[in-house]
Amino acid sequence: MKTLIKWLARLFLLAVLVIGGIAVYGYQQWQALEKMTVATTEEPLFVVARGETTFHLINRLTDEPVPALTRKLWLRFHPELAAVRQGTYKFDADTRLRSALMSMVNGDVYRLQVTLIEGLRLSDWQQRLAGAEYLDVTLDENATEAEIANQLGLSSDKLEGRLLPETYSYTPGDTDLSILLRAHEEMERFLEKAWAERRPNLPIATPDEALILASIIEKETGIAEERPLIASVFVNRLRVGMRLQTDPTVIYGMGEDYDGNIRKKDLQTHTPYNTYMIDGLPPGPIAMPSKEAITAALQPVDSNYYYFVAMGEGRHYFSKSLREHNNAVRRYILKR
Repeated sequence: MKTLIKWLARLFLLAVLVIGGIAVYGYQQWQALEKMTVATTEEPLFVVARGETTFHLINRLTDEPVPALTRKLWLRFHPELAAVRQGTYKFDADTRLRSALMSMVNGDVYRLQVTLIEGLRLSDWQQRLAGAEYLDVTLDENATEAEIANQLGLSSDKLEGRLLPETYSYTPGDTDLSILLRAHEEMERFLEKAWAERRPNLPIATPDEALILASIIEKETGIAEERPLIASVFVNRLRVGMRLQTDPTVIYGMGEDYDGNIRKKDLQTHTPYNTYMIDGLPPGPIAMPSKEAITAALQPVDSNYYYFVAMGEGRHYFSKSLREHNNAVRRYILKR
């Protein structure tokens, strides 16, 4: 009997030691998971696919595999980490495992940004999108304006001037086409609102004409406070039937022949965009106009100006008469 009691006591002690050892090991594993940071890799982005579970993600996030039992017990005490969301995430090297998983639960996906600048052309935007980090390039670099418009599902074959310059956020895996589509939708919304709020009796018949004029204003000045004045000059000219005579339209009409200089023969060469040779507005926008340029075109200030000349540093001198304008040209351009 005594032998049996001793044997049972030893067995109980052994069981206590084993259970205690397991408990200590489990606690150590628990503490290790609580303090563990995400693994450092050459690829800074971490992609969670649809259907992936936290249970499996733990081993993808850590340098060493974590035993299944430890993961199950740890997650039982952290039920808030159960439902992760698919997407692309980015973590610093010292990010705790628990924080990383919480970001996935909250859907804090890694977002990048690309700024599409006003005054540039569609071809310039294509190049900018082609160089954007983690953005999938689906457009052929030689694709025509009409081909891109067709891929966007638009009825028109024109895109120049019809995309809104903004900073667009995106996630890795988004496409250049999706950015252009958003830019077109944003432009449509803004133009509709701006057109509804336009000043009465403008010599502009349609929203498309507003875009054309806004694109010219955009190319003529980068000074915000000058835009409404530049707009007033063009509006005044349109009202009395004067030609716009603006160099940026000449440059656009020259296309690849433009080498950085405009010569007298260029001003006298007829193209659909040469406003020294045609009456009224050219057939389409010559660049991507900003919200401010569109607003200026539709809400120009009242003025008696019909001319302006560059003074330097992006600013212009405005004149009411040809004589005053010629004097300004001699002063600011010819330096006489």
